Amino acid sequence: MPISDRAPFPPPLPLTPEARAWLDAALAEVAADPAAIRTLFPAVRRHCGRAPLPDGRTVDEAVRALLMASLALRDQPLVDEVSALHRHGDPAEQRAVLRALPQVDRDGTGRFLDLVRQTLRGNDNTLIEAALGPYAAAHLPADEYRQAVLKCVFQEIPLARISGLDERADAELARMLADFARERTAAGRPVPEDIARFLPRVHPVTTTHGAV
Repeated sequence: MPISDRAPFPPPLPLTPEARAWLDAALAEVAADPAAIRTLFPAVRRHCGRAPLPDGRTVDEAVRALLMASLALRDQPLVDEVSALHRHGDPAEQRAVLRALPQVDRDGTGRFLDLVRQTLRGNDNTLIEAALGPYAAAHLPADEYRQAVLKCVFQEIPLARISGLDERADAELARMLADFARERTAAGRPVPEDIARFLPRVHPVTTTHGAV
């Protein structure tokens, strides 16, 4: 069975025979020499394409996750290698790194949170969405998570795209969202509809579909 079919990312990726052969060779090369990922990572889309997958990723994102999971590194050397991929990558490569963090941080230490924080300081909505996946939901401290949610509201990123929000929403986040809603209402501006379910049921505010 090819290496790419044994990896923990079911179902097997829809690759051509040529792409699968390239991937199996690339995985073996990275496993033998972690530094090889530096040249293979940018080449993924050219060899494997970027077709959409049922889980919301694209083929190139899934392949890049496989390459990172093949790194025979631990602790700080792993952090350094993955951080370099993120730092030198284009937006597609950066999204792949961010979405693969739960698989790369096999011990669940949260050691890659700096990559999440760097992304949240930027303004690329696609990268912010990728940063606020399961990894951020599991590891981002409460105050930083709340600020990230508020940033998504300002950036008009649908809250449904933030992982773990139902579990991590608390009274302080509700207060912050209520303050935001009141400010928008006072300014005569609409409030995003998707924040309504997180607002305290005390003072009504006007969302894009009316008062709540």
